[in-house]
Amino acid sequence: MTDVQHPQCNHQLATALACLAFLSAAATVAAAAPETPAPASAQRQQEVREKGAAVMPFSLDRTLHTFAKTDTGGVQRVRASNAATDQVAMIRSHLHSIAQSFSARDFGAPAHIHGADMPGMAEMKAAKPDELTVGYRELDDGAELDYVSHSPDMIAAIHRWFDAQLADHGQDAVAQ
Repeated sequence: MTDVQHPQCNHQLATALACLAFLSAAATVAAAAPETPAPASAQRQQEVREKGAAVMPFSLDRTLHTFAKTDTGGVQRVRASNAATDQVAMIRSHLHSIAQSFSARDFGAPAHIHGADMPGMAEMKAAKPDELTVGYRELDDGAELDYVSHSPDMIAAIHRWFDAQLADHGQDAVAQ
């Protein structure tokens, strides 16, 4: 018995393999992209914006919040937009104070803005000193907080907290 190859079968096989390769590549890219949660309602975002103005000394219109999830937690950055140098000192002062508060497990400021039931916050508030560290670092145009843990549960809590921040802040914050 002889194997007879049909050009049409070879073309179909090649097309199927190309489709499979494309889908595999697309899945890989999608998995690597930062996940952006669905935004909160416009009313909720406005409430958060108003409450935030009472806690954050800088202008949301002249700054940008970014949240980058990492394998050990995440990095929150606040940067002045368009060389708004008057905002930099306020960003640094606020984030430095927040880093100290969070290290003492005081999450009163975000609880005031987002509510006491904000996802991930209860776990972060209850974390033991060696379970969560919050570091502060100045940037040329602002500052950042680095949330670090080696506990998978705590890392998941940080990620949920970042997602809640992104949803509540809407256009004032982006995932990285």
